[in-house]
Formats: sequence, C-alpha cells, structure tokens
Amino acid sequence: MQLIEINKIAAASQKISSLVRETECHKSNYFSKLFDTNVFLKREDQQIVKSFKIRGAYNKILSLNKFELNRGLVCASAGNHAQGFALSCSYLQNKGTVFIPRSVPQLKVDRIKYFGKSFIEINMHGLNFYDAYDQARIYTKKNDMVFIHPFDDIKVIEGQATLFLEMINQVDFEIDYLFVPIGGGGLLSGAINIFKQISKSTKVVGVQVKGAPAMKNSIESNKIISLKNLDNFVDGAVVRKVGKITYEFCKNYLDEIVVVDEGEICHNILALADNENITAEPAGAMSIAALRKFKHKIKNKNVMCLICGGNNDPKRYPEIKKRSEKWFSQMKNTIN
Repeated sequence: MQLIEINKIAAASQKISSLVRETECHKSNYFSKLFDTNVFLKREDQQIVKSFKIRGAYNKILSLNKFELNRGLVCASAGNHAQGFALSCSYLQNKGTVFIPRSVPQLKVDRIKYFGKSFIEINMHGLNFYDAYDQARIYTKKNDMVFIHPFDDIKVIEGQATLFLEMINQVDFEIDYLFVPIGGGGLLSGAINIFKQISKSTKVVGVQVKGAPAMKNSIESNKIISLKNLDNFVDGAVVRKVGKITYEFCKNYLDEIVVVDEGEICHNILALADNENITAEPAGAMSIAALRKFKHKIKNKNVMCLICGGNNDPKRYPEIKKRSEKWFSQMKNTIN
C-alpha cells in the first residue's frame, strides 16, 4: 500500500483549518513520573466536536464535487464520526443522514443533533457500529446518495494524518514511541502515513481494546477477520471488522500492537480526570492504558499518547468506577 504524499496531507491541513483547531501537545507530569519517562499528550478532546474525527469527515466532504454533494450525504458512526459529519454538513449547508447504533451514549446523540442543526436526520439502528453501518449502506444505495466512511477511505485517512503532521511540527524532539488507539484503523493509518515518512525511527504502537481486537486478529491471521462477539463498552473503538485500506497500512507498516483491558482503560479515565483535569471517553484513554505494558521499554524515552476523544457521558461514571475497581483489585500486585 503506497503512502499518501506529505504535500497532500499538508494541503489537507490548510483546507480543513476553517473547522479544525490546532490542539495542544503538552507534557504530563503525573504519567511521566509514574513511568519514569517523558509522556506527552496530544489533546484532540479540544476539538469543537471533542474528537479527532472532524479532521477526516470534513476533509472527505470537501473533496466532493457539487453533483455529489447535491445527492445527499450519509454516514454510519459510533458517535464521534457522526459529530464531525454533522458539523461539516451544517457548516457547508449540506443535507446529511446519520446512522448510529442504539448503544451510543445519549451525550453523543445530543451533540450530533446540536452540531447538525436542521441539516441532519438521525436514524438509530442495531446494537453496534456494524449494525448501523450495514443499514446505512443499504440506505445509501437505495437513495443514490454518497457515503462518508468513518475510516476506510483515503481522503478520511488523509484528514486524520493532519493530526500527526501537526504533532511533529509542535515538538522539538524525536518521539521514541507513539501510542495510537485502534477502532477501524483510520487514525492509526493517518499516523503511519506521517511517521513512516518523516520520523521512521519512531515506534508506532497500535492499541486495541480487549473486547474487540479486530485489527490484531486480522494481522495475526494475515487476512481481515470479522469478530462474532463484541464488548461495546469502549464504543468509540469497537468494530466487528477493520477496513481493507486500513488493514493494508497496518499490516505493512505497524511496529507493534497491544491489547488493553476495559478495566485498565477505566482506571486511566479516572487517573486523567484526577491528575490532569482531562475528561476522556473510554477510547480517549486507550493510549495511556497501554503504557503499563511498555514500562520497561519506554523508560527515559519521549512518549506520545493521544487523547483522541472527550465525549464521556457523566451517566457512565458509575460503571467506569466499578470496572476500574474490579481491574485494580485483580492487578494491584503488579502495578508500580
């Protein structure tokens, strides 16, 4: 799979700047001390939609011609892509239809409505992302509309890659380790397209949730695997099947992949809130949750973690605390 040209990613950065913020990249004193290393946080929770997804959605929509836009746009999402899609549609005054599963937290549903205004119609279908995705594809074909994929599209990946170009331009040191959450693989593919051209010595580590290790299983099987059983708790990173494009990028260029437990993710959601005053959704804490398993490798290194999303519904905190406590009670003898 050929990497996207850097000049195209740089051009995308300029194009999407009307809606996409340059987010902070700062050192975490708490996690740096905890792991005896230099941990930096890239804060995509600071976007208008509180996630990186606006980058890919907006870049893709901007690539469409007037005829395509007039046909109407459709997306399927676990919540964050839909928010980026909705904001893009309302800003450009294009009609769009969103398909989301019924498991999407109410906070995300409310924000899709808020950003989309009168330009967005919401359809809730099924229990997980691919239930909504399948219905969205049927609807798109039936109505001859244009589908905006949440991850398996070169223009979407190009948009996500702008995050990492921005990141590299914000620091004056070499990044030794980069930890990137994996759902469908669009964000990680964006990272690969920058770091495997500009900073080849950086170890790019994909982080997958235990309840949906679709990319890990696919790479190990040397083919795309469709999962049968899913734990939807980390809603922003749970897919039954990764994309064809994203699979090729990850199979050919990814350095390592690690699976993290939902309970450890919850533990780090609370740690981010208590020690960094950061509200991270479960997917937004995945990078931090991977550090414990790499504590010996990352010692005295420059480590970059992504807070990729901050759309955490307060109603979820009792379950987050419960999962954290259960995990911590099981692991307390191994945590330093």
